[in-house]
Amino acid sequence: MQASEANARVVSGFLDYLRIEKGLAPLSVSAYQTDILQFSEFLEKRKRLLLTAKQADVRDFLQQLFSHRVEGRSVGRKLSALRHLYRYLLLDEKIERDPTLNIESPKQWKVLPKALARDEMEATLTAPLTRRNADAGDRHDATALAARDAAMLEVFYAGALRVSEIINAKLEDLKLDAGYMLVRGKGDKERVVPLGKSAQDALTKYLDQSRGALIAGKHAVEPGKTETRNRPLLFVARGGHKLTRQRVWQMVRAASAASGRKASPHMLRHSCATHMVENGADLRTVQTILGHADISTTQVYTHLALDRLRTVYQKHHPRARAR
Repeated sequence: MQASEANARVVSGFLDYLRIEKGLAPLSVSAYQTDILQFSEFLEKRKRLLLTAKQADVRDFLQQLFSHRVEGRSVGRKLSALRHLYRYLLLDEKIERDPTLNIESPKQWKVLPKALARDEMEATLTAPLTRRNADAGDRHDATALAARDAAMLEVFYAGALRVSEIINAKLEDLKLDAGYMLVRGKGDKERVVPLGKSAQDALTKYLDQSRGALIAGKHAVEPGKTETRNRPLLFVARGGHKLTRQRVWQMVRAASAASGRKASPHMLRHSCATHMVENGADLRTVQTILGHADISTTQVYTHLALDRLRTVYQKHHPRARAR
């Protein structure tokens, strides 16, 4: 029996229970049906059944609703419908555990930031250099652009920078020998972010071989625009001009395509924070790197780390699953 057929039987039985035993009005039954079917479709994409759904499935479903900007009241109603469904299935002895137990009220939920997995991040970081070979025959400065893009991606990931911070970073802010750079964030607040060896190597290659070539690559200045080739910016466009936000977004989107995702620059920032927390970094350190004024903003990453912890535990602990 296919998942859709199995789920349809469960839904049908539940709706009969609502109509006959609970005596609910047709409109109420229809509302329950809409919410349960939406969850059923979500599960089928995961090749799961309503009868075998886990708590993580319920949480992910609600989180998806929030990410699609469904208002909290509607999310709360859908959670209530799921609670009624699984209470019915539990009483009817069709399941042993209720996956809606201990699910927080939607009022307590926050939209979790999206992050790339580590293998997806690795594919994204290496994409510019891979793409360079394909572009080499089309553009003589493909090597310089690839080195710049690779360095920018490494800095995004190493220091959890925002787009505005990376396009406004100055050459003098980089302390490459010491392994850090000064970042000017929101409200002109300054913070120091460390740079790992991968970022240092990429920056060294970019500065030694590519930045000068990009600045010298185009001397003409468009009418009405001032000469910016001598601007002391760390990352520059061809001709030494300042990079635009749109160009950075396009670059990140193109690089992340290698991982099968469509990432934004902010996702690289979230990936840095998420992977640090997953590896055991304390929140105060992550807060400092991100430049958050309040640690409560940083605490959202603990939810991501807990999800990862729960997944690993369920997979590897010998007593984690029911016998």
